[in-house]
Amino acid sequence: MSNSTQNSPSDTAHYDVAVVGGGAAGLSAAVTLGRSLRSVVVIDSAQQRNLPADSAHNLLGREGIAPSDLVAAGRSEAASYGAVLLDDEVTDAHRADGGFALQLASGARVQARRILLATGLVDELPEIEGLAQGWGSTVLHCPYCHGWEVRGQRIGVIATGPMAEHQALLFGRLTDAVTVFDHSAILDDAARARLYAMGVAVVSGTVAQVDVEGDRVRAVLVDDSRYEVDAVVVGTAMHARADVYRLLGGEVTPHPMGSFIDADQMGRTAVDGVWAAGNVRDLSAMVGMSAGMGVFAGAGLNADLVADEVAAAMSVRS
Repeated sequence: MSNSTQNSPSDTAHYDVAVVGGGAAGLSAAVTLGRSLRSVVVIDSAQQRNLPADSAHNLLGREGIAPSDLVAAGRSEAASYGAVLLDDEVTDAHRADGGFALQLASGARVQARRILLATGLVDELPEIEGLAQGWGSTVLHCPYCHGWEVRGQRIGVIATGPMAEHQALLFGRLTDAVTVFDHSAILDDAARARLYAMGVAVVSGTVAQVDVEGDRVRAVLVDDSRYEVDAVVVGTAMHARADVYRLLGGEVTPHPMGSFIDADQMGRTAVDGVWAAGNVRDLSAMVGMSAGMGVFAGAGLNADLVADEVAAAMSVRS
């Protein structure tokens, strides 16, 4: 993603904080840190999770904004407070000189006293032919992110994971035409009874493929049965983008739906000097929550750096 605020460090550039990931969490942290006169670099490889979607929702004052426009506005705001924005990727990371050294794909090197990981997560779609083609438009996962846009329409929920019943019931708030394809046979009798009570149809059989043609979708079962719907809902395996964390000695935490980087409320991880915010540490975080986590992490990082500076000053005085 090009940006007029792009700068390149000469040899090795030094910062208070290196933010890895330039989505809502990372850019919010950069703004918070910049407003405390911290030197910040944001290293972003343009892999925001919601870029395939047309719009972002549940974001007060920015409802319905295109994800790319939100990122562009955030980059401009971060740059206005002095953040350096690099369209690059971290290929290596290690401790150096009391902080961290980062090697970038471009060949540039960055040194920082602290690191904030705001790298998001990867959605792994079920292995069903055709799902990827409609991802973010007619193939959906979140009723709060996409539900309003398909209200009153025919929704097919493919039961590929533990959230299938939950998804079906929530989308059922928005339409009376929800069909669950049991697919992996994970729905027990109690779940089927609850769905039936709420008027949700359950179809037995494995979905072999999903045909996406414009705004029309067809679920094709292995027995060649075909069901016309307007959108398909699936659960994904959600895995934190944690390569940099692993390079620094961190271990991701397993979750029934994937993996994440564990951190405290402010974003401090088990690796000293490394913080995390957004989807990389909370798989359920929507855009607004990710932005709030970025603000918290930025405030925590600033306070942590102040504590170091106080300790250094006291050491000199003694």
